Amino acid sequence: MDDTDYALIAELRRDGRAALSDLAARLGIARATVRARMERLRASGEIVGFTVLTRGDAAEAPVRGLMMIGIEGRGAERIMARLAGLPEVTAVHSTNGRWDLIAEIGARTLEEFDRVLFRIRGLDGVLSSETSLMLSTRRAGRR
Repeated sequence: MDDTDYALIAELRRDGRAALSDLAARLGIARATVRARMERLRASGEIVGFTVLTRGDAAEAPVRGLMMIGIEGRGAERIMARLAGLPEVTAVHSTNGRWDLIAEIGARTLEEFDRVLFRIRGLDGVLSSETSLMLSTRRAGRR
């Protein structure tokens, strides 16, 4: 898999029902290329299916955290694509200040969460990181 495949998977995670033309526009590639890559990813077993995410599904990843990541050089786009391709990474944000990227991570157990952190720290170009577990969440405008 290359960075385009990781980016395609990330887009499909955001919206598994997105039209091929919308995916192509977001990725900056031809519609036929999107279709061919999707077929290849399914045939190789990288994509094993599509599903619906319900409110109850969020309980499947009760261990949640934010990982702040410092990167080397100009590899932000490449690392963002890799992070977005990890199933436990629910969002990737670019930022300013001390850290270059922030990854939102969800896992079923602390051990699984630790494995994801270890995998991310091993990515070529990741220099440093700091992770905070999210203990509770309050949404603005909701009671």
